[in-house]
Order: sequence, then C-alpha cells, then structure tokens
Amino acid sequence: MRVLVVSPHMDDETLGAGGLMLKYVQAGEQVYWLNVSNTKTEYGYPRELVDRRERQRERAAEVLGVCEAIDLKWRPFGLSEYPEGEAISKIGEIVRKIEPEVLITTYPGDIHSDHETVFRWVKPFSKSFRMPKLKRFLLMETVSETDFALGQPFAPNLFVDITRQLEDKLRVLQIYEDEIKPPPFPRSLENVKALATGRGTVAGVRYAEAFMILREIEK
Repeated sequence: MRVLVVSPHMDDETLGAGGLMLKYVQAGEQVYWLNVSNTKTEYGYPRELVDRRERQRERAAEVLGVCEAIDLKWRPFGLSEYPEGEAISKIGEIVRKIEPEVLITTYPGDIHSDHETVFRWVKPFSKSFRMPKLKRFLLMETVSETDFALGQPFAPNLFVDITRQLEDKLRVLQIYEDEIKPPPFPRSLENVKALATGRGTVAGVRYAEAFMILREIEK
C-alpha cells in the first residue's frame, strides 16, 4: 500500500501523523512525504538556518522511514500568494506519480492559513475518477494549529493506536529543535504526549492519533 502525507511546513507531518506514518512503515507499507514550504536564502533566511533546516528534514525522513521525502521549498507563510492552478498542477504531478491509496493532509480549519491553502490544493485528488487507486482521504490534527482553530471544530472519526510508535514520534519532533519548546508552548513534547493520551482515552488505548475521514472507498 502507498501512503502520501502532504504537509505545509516541516514538523506538521510528524505532529499530525508521525505515529501513523511510523506504524505504516513498520507494517511494510510505502510511505511518501511531500512538504510544500521551506526556508531559502532568496526568501531572506540566513544560510545557517537554511542548512540546518535541510539537515533536520533529511534526519526526520530517515527516522520516519519514508520511501521518499519531496520538498517543494515554496515560500513559508505566504502559500496563498502562489497561483492556485499552478500549485494544483505541480502537486498533481507528484500525486499521480505516487498513486497513493491513502492521502493525508492538514485540516482546512486550522488557524494557520497555509494549512487551509494546502488542503485546497490537495482535495481535487480525492476524486475517484482522477485517482482510482485512492481508498482513504484523511485530515490530520496538528498541535498549535488545529487546537487554535476559530471556526468549525476538528471532529475526528478515526483513532489510530500509536502506543508503540509514540516514543519514536517524540524522537522525530526533537529533531525540529527550532520548533519544539517547553510547556506551556503548544508544540512541546509534553503537550504532544498529552494529546495522544486524550485521544487514546477515546479509543480505549494508551496513546492515539486522531483523524477525520473525508472519503473512504471499499473496493
């Protein structure tokens, strides 16, 4: 089975679906990661930061065990400025090449506008006539973005047991040293673990990740 996770920014993939990605990899499935935005010197970021972020991306991909980590390196915090047709076309090239059976991206109600933009670019590929192999389209829950949403609340209808994967998920998050800070900062290891505990309680397991199923096709 082929799984594709599309993240607006580095760390979204692990915050939202790191446990599920690890679980799929450990089960022998093929997991791909498409990251949309990243730092570049031409965006005004210092070379030292750009190089550090690239090392972090490579290390995260290694620990997650993905088959391929694709980074478009588009400008962060301004994805809505890109022409929508061109963005959908570019992402479509990648989606059609991978032909995922499971497609995962961010919740459009997240407080960060890049998350809504990426969802808008990805959703056309949930159509069965465009992606006949797709069986499941999921939205992930991203700490510090989904929990601060101001509109329609995230309403999960899928809970995945990540009890065996949680420690590795936390290990990946520690790679993103610029993004992970002590509590009460929302992107803290303690908060990620607390959310997994709460979701696990709903699912009747110790730790879980929550998702919204937008489309599921039984074939």
